[in-house]
Formats: sequence, structure tokens, C-alpha cells
Amino acid sequence: MSQTPSNPQTLTVALLTVGLDRDLTDKIVQAASQHHWAISHDDFDEYVSAVRRPAISAEAKSADAVFAVIDFDRDPQGAAETVGYLNQLFFGRFFAAALSGRNDPDLLLTAMRAGCNEVLKNPLDARQLADTFDRQERQWANSMGRSRSTGHILSFFGAKGGVGTTTVAVTLAYYLVRQKNKRVLLIDNHPEFGHVCLYLGLDGTRYHFDELIRNVNRLDSTLLRGFIAKHSSGLEVLSSPESHDLSRSVDPDALERTLEFLRGEYDYIILDCETSLEEVSLAVMDRSDQIYLVATPDIGAIRDLSRYIDGLSRNESTSTRLHVIINRYSSHGAIAIEQIEKAIRVPVEVRLCNAYTECQRAINVGEPIGPDKKSEISTQFTRWTSVLTGDEAVKAQPAARKGFSLFGAQKRTE
Repeated sequence: MSQTPSNPQTLTVALLTVGLDRDLTDKIVQAASQHHWAISHDDFDEYVSAVRRPAISAEAKSADAVFAVIDFDRDPQGAAETVGYLNQLFFGRFFAAALSGRNDPDLLLTAMRAGCNEVLKNPLDARQLADTFDRQERQWANSMGRSRSTGHILSFFGAKGGVGTTTVAVTLAYYLVRQKNKRVLLIDNHPEFGHVCLYLGLDGTRYHFDELIRNVNRLDSTLLRGFIAKHSSGLEVLSSPESHDLSRSVDPDALERTLEFLRGEYDYIILDCETSLEEVSLAVMDRSDQIYLVATPDIGAIRDLSRYIDGLSRNESTSTRLHVIINRYSSHGAIAIEQIEKAIRVPVEVRLCNAYTECQRAINVGEPIGPDKKSEISTQFTRWTSVLTGDEAVKAQPAARKGFSLFGAQKRTE
């Protein structure tokens, strides 16, 4: 391990080489030394993983950025495990380059799926290596010293199918953009065949949220842009898969890391989710600032809502962020709010009027109900966005809860 002197303004870069011979290692260190970086160098003869943990120098652990060059020819699987382990260790400041002398598309795919940012050809070309360092220096220069915002993550789960969860999530996201000029990402978090893009009249077939999660090891602002569909309002969208694949699965840890990255890119991240208490849904809830359960005022939805609340209330951290929305509420024939609160044993914090026909028309034309519409549902979403953004005070709320009521204080049922 070696290190060059530094001053407080110098970018500190940890250079890691894995499985390379001495000549290659020296060439890489020499090329890195041409930049105005404070460089430390750790060299590993063998591949590393959570099982084969190496001794990492203190300089590498504290570096501003980590640049790894890993041989992929000797053992592609071991190299892929190395990339995954190092990315977890240095998440958010890690760059990986695969080194290979093979002209093998499958090996290239393995490297990119593992999280490598690019592939270097062996024998190593000095110009290619210099270009790689130059590109990475520009990216580091753009990100260093730039404060990352702490966007709010709001997740929406339906008590059962057909209660209007997607409509609520899409409309709220749309209003945050249109009325408050917020930067908003709307995520269709259904495992397949979600309707978010359909409701917005967008083509969501190119890329989807599941694929972004699989690329978390090399996720940056530039890569993200290639996955986004953009609505004319400025709302940005990540779609769900539009094909059936039995082999498709989501790593909850990768999902959480993806959400934390997105938190730094947007003011609000809104997720339209499939309701379940499976590990993936719980990972979304764990990262959410607010969790909304959506139901309609009918016996089936209220029964399912009560059961979900019972399951989630066992976790105190989750229960304090849990809020109930009653959608399509009408005073004629519906279960009364007081009866619903008695059944679920928590307050109803958002009540949205029954605007089924108006919403269905908006869905069919692929354009949400806008704030310029003079209707009760438009007024309710206008107020909701004002409460979320702090433009309107929260009224008459029980202690220790951060929700709000669209209809003022209600008599609570014991």
C-alpha cells in the first residue's frame, strides 16, 4: 500500500487492483499518478468476497472515491463476487473496471451485471486507461462538494385490488409537479403489468424499475436518465415490467440501496406498490417516510385493511409512519368513517370523495385530473399537496402522528 501527499482540497482516491500481475499493476498506478489526486493503492492477489474478506487499508476506507481494476479472465464468477462485495463496502463512491483479453459477449454481460462501469482490454492500452481516468475525474468533479437533497419517499399500498391506489399515487405525483414545481419520480413497483404508464399515456416498455435495481452497483445520475420516461408535465416515471418472467426476482437489499440513491435525486419519490407483507414490500416500507394504505368504504376492503394494519402495527417504527386513505367516499350507503376507525383502530387521515366517473375518464385518455379542474377531487388533491409541502398547517391531529385530515377534526371512536 502506498500513498501520495495531499492537502485538504485534493481528491483522495483509493486504487484497488485485484488478480493482476506486477507489470499491469505498475502501469495502472503510474497512469493514476498523472492526475492531481492523493492516491492510496491496495493490491489483492486473490478475489475477495464477504467470505474471503481482505485487509482494507485505512486510507481506502476513508477515501473520497475508490477505483478498482479487476481481472475477469481467470475466474469471471469470482471477479463478479469481488465487484459486488467492494461495491457494498464502498457504496456511493465506487467505480469498477473489468480487465479482460477475451472477445466474449457473455463475459462482458457478466461484468456489467456484476456492476462494472466499463471493460478495459488486455493488453492494456495506455490511451484507453487514461481516457477512463479522465472520464471518472470529470464525474467526481461534478459530484464532489454538491450537497445531496433528502427527498421524501411516499409508498402507496392498496388494501385489495380495485380500490384506486394507482390513481391516487399518479394524481398526487402529478399535483406535486404541476402545483408545487417539485421534482418528482413516480415508480410503478408492481412485479409486472403495472398501470402507471398507461394512466399517464406513456410508453413504459423500454426499461423498468426492476432492471434499474439490478444495476444498482453502477447506478449514477447519467445511468438513471436512460431508464426514465418523462410526462409532458415534467413528472418522471419508472415503469414496471410489461412481460411475464417466472425467474424475475428483486433483491430487497438492492431495492433499498436504489431508493436511497433516488432520495438524493428528487424532492419526492412516490411508489405505487402491490400490497403484501413479503420481504420486498417490507423493504419499501422500511425506506419510506410515509406509508399510505388505501381502501374504499366497503366491507371487503375494510376487512383486508384491518388485517394489514394488524400485521404492520407489530413494528413500532412502521406503525408511526402508517396512514389510512379512504378513497371514493360518499355519505350515501358507505360505511361511516367512525365505523371504519373502530374496525381498524387507527384514525382515517385522508378521505377522498367518490369521483369514479371523472377518474375513469382521465385514465382512459391517459391524462390525470388537473388542478385547473373545478371539482371536489381537484380541491382535495390541491390541499393534500399543500399539506405535504408545508404550505398548509396540519389540523386536529392525534399526538405523535404526522398525517392530516382533508375533512377536519372527527369524533374518534374508542
